[in-house]
Amino acid sequence: MARATTRRSNGRRSPWAAAALIGIGLLITGGAYAGASAAVAAAEEPAAVNTTLTVDDGQKLFQANCATCHGLDLEGTPDGPALYGVGELAVHFQMSTGRMPLQAQGPQAPQKPVQFTDEQIAAIGAYVQDVAPGPSFPDDEVLDGEGDASHGGELFRINCAMCHNVAGAGGALTEGKYAPGLQNTTPLNMYAAMVTGPQNMPVFNDMTLTLEEKRDIVTYLLFLQENESAGGFSLGSLGPVSEGLFIWIFGIGSLIAITVWITAKSN
Repeated sequence: MARATTRRSNGRRSPWAAAALIGIGLLITGGAYAGASAAVAAAEEPAAVNTTLTVDDGQKLFQANCATCHGLDLEGTPDGPALYGVGELAVHFQMSTGRMPLQAQGPQAPQKPVQFTDEQIAAIGAYVQDVAPGPSFPDDEVLDGEGDASHGGELFRINCAMCHNVAGAGGALTEGKYAPGLQNTTPLNMYAAMVTGPQNMPVFNDMTLTLEEKRDIVTYLLFLQENESAGGFSLGSLGPVSEGLFIWIFGIGSLIAITVWITAKSN
C-alpha cells in the first residue's frame, strides 16, 4: 500500500502546469496575431500614400459643403460672397481656422474647431485657385521668422495695433465685431490675413507692405508668441485700462489700508 501511494504522489501534475500551458498558448497566439497585423499594415502603406486628393475631389467637396452660400460656380448668393479672385490662400485661412463653413450669420465669423482635414482644405483651395485664381502660398522664407523683428514691430504698431493691440491681444470693434488675438496664429495665417484681408481687415498688397515688410511683421508676432512680457505681469495685454484699474484697486487701496493702520496704531 505504501508503494502505490508513492507512485500516485510522484505522477501528480503541479497545479501551475495548466496556467503555464495557457500562458504559453496566449504568447504564441499573440505573437502570431502581431506578426500578421504588421504584415497587413506594411502591405497597405503604399495605398495610403496614394490618397492625395485632386482638384476634382476639391470640386466635389466644395459643391457639397460650400456651394449653398457661395454658388456652384463661385458666383456667390444672397447668403455668401462670390469667391472670384480670393485664391487658395483665403480658402486655407478661412477653413484652417474653422471660420468656414459658417454656422450662422453674424457680425463676423468666429473661430471654431476645424471641420476638414488638411488634405480636404488643400483640395478645395486648389479647386478655387483653378477656377478663379487669386493669392497663393508664399515661399517658406517669408514665414521663417528670421526677418527684422524690430522693424516688424514698428510696422505692426503703425498698421495693425489700432485693432489688434500693440501686443497682438486683439480688441473690440464696432457693431459686435472684434479683432482677434494673435497669440496662437500660425505664420501662414498671419501672412494670409495681410494678403487677403478677411472680414474687417484691409488688404495689404505689395504696394502697401512689401514682401520683406510682411516677413518682418510675421517675425515680430512670432517673437511676441515666444517671449514673455518683458514688463512683468501682462494684465491681459489690454493696455492702460487694465493697468489703471490695477493701480487704482491695489495701489490706492494699499495706501488707504496703510493710512487706516497708522491711524489705528496712533490712537
